[in-house]
Amino acid sequence: MYSTDDINSRMAHSLVAHLGIKITQATPSIVEATMDVNERTCQPMGCLHGGASLALAETLAGLGSMLIVAEDEYAVGTEVTGNHIAPAPLGTRLKAKAEIIHQGRSTHLWNVNICTEENGRLISTIRVLNSIIKKNPAPSL
Repeated sequence: MYSTDDINSRMAHSLVAHLGIKITQATPSIVEATMDVNERTCQPMGCLHGGASLALAETLAGLGSMLIVAEDEYAVGTEVTGNHIAPAPLGTRLKAKAEIIHQGRSTHLWNVNICTEENGRLISTIRVLNSIIKKNPAPSL
């Protein structure tokens, strides 16, 4: 199992870091993170961009599936469906929680709720479906 510090450092040069997503808990059944609504995550109208919400959700669900799969497997996002419930203005800190709701051999389904950290107001609820794929074996000589 990786610590949240290890996970965050591995994501240092990725979209995850660019958006300011910080993993705060990572287990095979629950993954949590924070993200600020700022110039990197907002739309021109001054509130959270829906695409940033979807990126946050897919990040958490993908990480959760990676913690579950066997060494000879990997997870890829297959479908993301989101409902944006309320706007989150600039300066808001968000807390996201992903929970697995189906863990099959070939698919994992996650539910991700994104809320304001200050008062827990629901901003978005998102479902992420990951496909579990076997890694190709190394070719033999």
